Amino acid sequence: MPPTILVIHGPNLNMLGRREPQIYGTTTLADIDAALLARGAAAGVNVVCIQSNHEGELVDAIQAHGWDALGIIINPGALTHYGLSLRDALAMLSAPIIEVHLSNVYQREAFRHTSVIAPIARGQITGLGWRGYLLALEWLLAERLPANGTTQG
Repeated sequence: MPPTILVIHGPNLNMLGRREPQIYGTTTLADIDAALLARGAAAGVNVVCIQSNHEGELVDAIQAHGWDALGIIINPGALTHYGLSLRDALAMLSAPIIEVHLSNVYQREAFRHTSVIAPIARGQITGLGWRGYLLALEWLLAERLPANGTTQG
């Protein structure tokens, strides 16, 4: 079974392409997932993408898939600022977490400047649009799948 990278998309990300395109662009969530799946397949990695507008469903997905994941890419959406059960579910895992945001949250409203996920994340990518997801995946592939094909702890 190939190694897995878990991708979590939080509330309202299912509306990408229609939702405030001046902020989030016109790329859809299906487009982002397709790009991640294709890159993962090329690297011999299974990419599991999950989106929900409900925090509990995301916690359930993390508990179901996160224990065996090589890494986790998460755009928590609004849960970034208050999703403590989401944060706690992620904190249980040993896999590195990369937090991704399509817009530069630090150029937006002050409430967006605080992340409950950031303290447990290995890194954060903000403001690079949908390509931020691919950058996160590339980092995880390089970090977790070295040239000899064995995973690093």
